[in-house]
Amino acid sequence: MHICVLGQGYVGLPLAVRAAEAGHTVTGYEPDPTRCEALAAGSSYVEDIPSSRLQAVSASGAYRATSDPQDLKGFDVAVITVPTPLTDRAPDLSCVRDAGRALAQWIEPGATVVLESTTHPGTTRDVLVPLLEEGSGLVAGRDFHVGFSPERIDPGNADWRLENTPKIVAGMTEGCLARVKEFYDSVTDVTVPASGLEEAELAKVFENTYRHVNIALVNELSRMAHTLGVDVWHTLELAATKPFGFTKFLPGPGVGGHCLPIDPVYLSHHVKARHGQTFRLIELAQDINESQPDYVVRRLQDALSRRFRRSVSGARILALGAAYKPGTSDARQSPAVEVTDRLRAMGADVTVVDPYLPVTDGSCREIPFTATEQRVRVADFDAVVLLTPHDEFDLARLADEAAYVLDTRGVMAAAPHIERL
Repeated sequence: MHICVLGQGYVGLPLAVRAAEAGHTVTGYEPDPTRCEALAAGSSYVEDIPSSRLQAVSASGAYRATSDPQDLKGFDVAVITVPTPLTDRAPDLSCVRDAGRALAQWIEPGATVVLESTTHPGTTRDVLVPLLEEGSGLVAGRDFHVGFSPERIDPGNADWRLENTPKIVAGMTEGCLARVKEFYDSVTDVTVPASGLEEAELAKVFENTYRHVNIALVNELSRMAHTLGVDVWHTLELAATKPFGFTKFLPGPGVGGHCLPIDPVYLSHHVKARHGQTFRLIELAQDINESQPDYVVRRLQDALSRRFRRSVSGARILALGAAYKPGTSDARQSPAVEVTDRLRAMGADVTVVDPYLPVTDGSCREIPFTATEQRVRVADFDAVVLLTPHDEFDLARLADEAAYVLDTRGVMAAAPHIERL
């Protein structure tokens, strides 16, 4: 089949490459000219897709990147994987609408359009379908097929990838579901049919809401444990020995990425806007997790004052990690960036080290901090804050050389000069 994937980011590029490897002819639509040029040159900017895989499907003719909407013509299946951010704390579906308009003129009878972008229930039916029908002059569910299949990409996860993660599939009609399932059966190991579009949309935002709420719970627990003088990390290890009824979540500097800071807001905002009801647990979790970077800064400030009789202002601080999770360059909504921004606003001299992020705006310096690279003199800093525990960081050396470390991820052994959040 001719597959068009709109958006070639962390979700769209893995899907496009996998579809090409599965035998489809794939057009990867990417309106960002810089990204499109990189893809055309065989250079992948997504860690989960090595450039070698991209080059292989490009060389075979199975994959082609483009920024020209004309190249969407003649598709059998089009999958929308564009961002759904928040703008002024409200859901922003402008990219979904733009993608729908770009596709509508090229829809032919029998074609299939699938939305993968995370959103609130009702988006596919109430927002996307009218745009597709208006632009094509065809009727969804009768002349062409429409579906929703929520993305479950976890950047940097080598165990659970696109092909072996169960894929929820939904269709506007039974016929639509059959066509959507047929496509995803060709690129994934397991598909899970949903009874309707809205159930699949709600399942996705609930998956992330579940994590968001539980992370907020352990973040607040860590604050209370610190006040009580109790080791929260050991407490969580003890609780995790229970073989039933408990799932271990860990504290951290906050939540990041495209999903957790955003997706639950889509659900709570939609419920409030449509029905005037408040999803109180989501809003409370949002408050806790959003305040976590401030808590990290306060802990560092207290440590500097207590240990060295100095303030954050003028202190030299080494911040390890800027991405929101280990093993990836994804810094979207990263709490690590928020922590360093707050420290700089307070007058600290902050050096940020992240082996996955290039120098762009000066906020991150390419200074390797590994066992073989000794270009960072840890002893030159008043304090170190470990924000993202990339495998490349030499934690043993850090423990030996640092005057003080605030470990926000609980990966280092506690010591007189090492505090865990």
